[in-house]
Amino acid sequence: MTRQARLLALTILLAPGLVAQRPADARLAGRVPASLAAAVTALLDSAAALGLPGTPLVDKTLEGVAKGAPAERILVAVRTVFGHLDQAAAVLAETGNASADAVEAGEFAMAAGLSASDIAEIARTADRTHPAVTALQVAGTLRALGVPRAETVALVLATIRSGRPVGELARLPGQVQAAMAGGVPPAAAAAGLERAAAAHLAPQLRRQGQGQGNPHKP
Repeated sequence: MTRQARLLALTILLAPGLVAQRPADARLAGRVPASLAAAVTALLDSAAALGLPGTPLVDKTLEGVAKGAPAERILVAVRTVFGHLDQAAAVLAETGNASADAVEAGEFAMAAGLSASDIAEIARTADRTHPAVTALQVAGTLRALGVPRAETVALVLATIRSGRPVGELARLPGQVQAAMAGGVPPAAAAAGLERAAAAHLAPQLRRQGQGQGNPHKP
């Protein structure tokens, strides 16, 4: 069955007459209206069937309830999260980084405004010392701070490629915030950090080239 067909089947499962028969998730019981709990529980069952993490769905539900949002609006938001999780899982599976934590980080980044192709590019560039989970969390946070999408991706990729420790990657949002506090626009702050990462990489590339020498020279 294609992914589109599976999603169509899952949409059918959300019919009120079906979801009303499903028990509510333990975290939702007593905290969420019964009809909403039933609908979210159906989504949780569907997520489990597809191998998707369910925690973001419950978190979004409880967030909406805490804010006093109408049940209909909460369910729309939860379905959006489900869609992000499904998209993130699909693109991450192609990169070999489809762990539950990576999928959750991918959903977070997509919710912040990154595209599926952005998620895939970051995951492909991630390595053992710069895990996809960390890279995607940082990218999502940068985007949430107001850094444009292109600058966000470029900065994260440049930092990974620079070979700097993962701690430097994790500190990027704080560095952008500090620059913004000084009046620097988010895009400019990110661009400056990207140039610094590229400058750190350049000497390494020169040394590698010197070490290899000229293969055409005797």
